[in-house]
Amino acid sequence: MSTVLIVEDDADIRDILKTYLLVEHFDIVEADSLQSMHAELERVNPDIMLLDIMLPDGDSSDEIPYIRTTNPSTGIIVISARGTDRDRIFGLDSGADDYISKPFNPREVVSRVRSLLKRISRDDQILKFGILEIQPENYAVLKKEEPVELTVKEFEILYLMASNPKKVYTRGEIIDRIWYDDDYINDRVVDVHISSIRSKLGKDWIKTVRNAGYKFNRSAGDDEERDTSKG
Repeated sequence: MSTVLIVEDDADIRDILKTYLLVEHFDIVEADSLQSMHAELERVNPDIMLLDIMLPDGDSSDEIPYIRTTNPSTGIIVISARGTDRDRIFGLDSGADDYISKPFNPREVVSRVRSLLKRISRDDQILKFGILEIQPENYAVLKKEEPVELTVKEFEILYLMASNPKKVYTRGEIIDRIWYDDDYINDRVVDVHISSIRSKLGKDWIKTVRNAGYKFNRSAGDDEERDTSKG
């Protein structure tokens, strides 16, 4: 049975979410502040966290990167009254997996929880391509045994494509898999993330397939080693 941590200071909203999730046989843990959230995260490792942004003792969006390091396997869905494009994109880029604006339909929240569970329940195997190693358990990338610092979304894009290096991913497919077809995410956002990955990892690891999309290049490491040996 999957565990959902509801972090929400409004007791009525917590009760609504709890009621709908219990019907679907989820285990529920509750917190009403940042302090109680951290206490629960030390006690349990939830499968999913429903995270309100504006809490009595602070802004929880500042805590998302920390949660990613302490509970890397936990899926994070932000539920917030902040519903502007900027807020949604900031929340997702901070490391959240999904973003739902208030007011919300409880049935949609349950559906999003189930979708995220399916996504994170994949077999998170370590991927190795010569000098490159991708570790999904802790969102780590090593190149020649040295860490490469990627954002959460950059890592998820890289892992998605590296998991199936024969496939060409369209921008729409990347949005569907990484941002759940979020209406606020467009092709340009994908291009910016790909450009950033290339700048950090090396431009040859992700190939552009003209009029189609992007493809992981599993032989890029071999090419880099040959170039190094020639030098």
